[in-house]
Amino acid sequence: MTTSTHLVRTRRFLPLFVTQLLGAFNDNLYKNAMVLYVVYSVYNSEAAEARFSAIASGLFILPFFLLSALAGQLADMRDKAKIIRVVKACEIAIMLVGGTGLVLAWLGLEVEQVAIPLMLAALLAMGVHSTFFGPIKYAILPQHLHDGEVLAGTGLVEAGTYIAILAGTILAGWIPVEVAAGGVVVTALIGYFSGRQVPPAPPMIEAQKIDFNVFTSSWRLIRNTTRHRQVFMAIVAISFFWTVGTVLFIQFPPLAKNVLSASKEVASLFLVMFSIGIAIGSMSINALLKGTVSARYSPASVIVMGLFIAAFHQVCDYWPAHPGMPLMDVATFIAQPLAIPLLLCLLGIAVAGGMFVVPLYAFLTTVVDKSETARTIAANNIVNSGAMVVGSLLAVGLSAAGVAIVDQLLLGAAMCVVSAWLGYLLYRAEKAAKAV
Repeated sequence: MTTSTHLVRTRRFLPLFVTQLLGAFNDNLYKNAMVLYVVYSVYNSEAAEARFSAIASGLFILPFFLLSALAGQLADMRDKAKIIRVVKACEIAIMLVGGTGLVLAWLGLEVEQVAIPLMLAALLAMGVHSTFFGPIKYAILPQHLHDGEVLAGTGLVEAGTYIAILAGTILAGWIPVEVAAGGVVVTALIGYFSGRQVPPAPPMIEAQKIDFNVFTSSWRLIRNTTRHRQVFMAIVAISFFWTVGTVLFIQFPPLAKNVLSASKEVASLFLVMFSIGIAIGSMSINALLKGTVSARYSPASVIVMGLFIAAFHQVCDYWPAHPGMPLMDVATFIAQPLAIPLLLCLLGIAVAGGMFVVPLYAFLTTVVDKSETARTIAANNIVNSGAMVVGSLLAVGLSAAGVAIVDQLLLGAAMCVVSAWLGYLLYRAEKAAKAV
């Protein structure tokens, strides 16, 4: 029996895995149903669509930047299983608000005045939900798993997350928006009950006073966490990766509609290919490293990712225009001569990305003491979210400056070079630490 097969049969891993799976599924079902509906049914301008997609991404990310320090303190100083139950109960209320916004938009009632603000408010609240759940899903692994199981557990969580993203993304593109509104509430209910099955995970240090000042606590958390060179380099490299990912995810819906003349189902297909690729990359790197936490393959992986982004840009650039024609459905799109190369480029981007980022997350939970893992993940989330907000602002700024959305892809390719350099520095720091 492999480590992965063994883990999914145990109560110390399975309930957390299922809860994370459902949370990621719900995030993406809701977020993509909202963005695709607004892009394809409300707005009719590439700039407006790109702006809305960037605003939605920015709102979801903002709580990570502001509240991750508080989330990390709570996760390290309180029982993580109890926090999961509170967070998943809040998700039910959030999805009731978001579902109401989706239904109002579907009915055409006060779409811009009420429905869109409700949907965006729920998205912001889901960002808060994910901010408090984020440190726990990784920090609880070294507490419940044996040392030789942590990388496999991290890989399973990452792969499962992207499979859930895949499922949520597929449904968001294919089911009616009113069905999605009910689906997000039902999923939140199931997630709450699965979260209640997570075994207790009491704090491994004595309870300390919580610092509720989000600015001073964030700065102190980052400063204390990044004193370890390997952790610092891993956090910076992960942040650059997610900046690239943010720019790509913002671009997919308006790019599919305005550059490729494709329907929302095709935009959903792009996200599906990305999710499949991340899952493949997550499991592949675990097999290559044989359970050892190492950044050995990270520089090469992200260089390959950048090459695939450049190839994706080239295919989009050669894509023939279809002015005045109806948007292509999936079957019509797949029949286009350049469709398969385009999808293979997307798959390559994601596989290489998964191989780059999974070992870096494992660094964050294995290099530091187990009593500090949640705060380490929280510090990572603060820096990551700041980088992703920068990515969102870059996308908005480039659109406002009149840069064609297809040319914005080159920004992501260029940033992969920086990520490769950071990955190389991390690998050097890793080897130096082992030599001591």
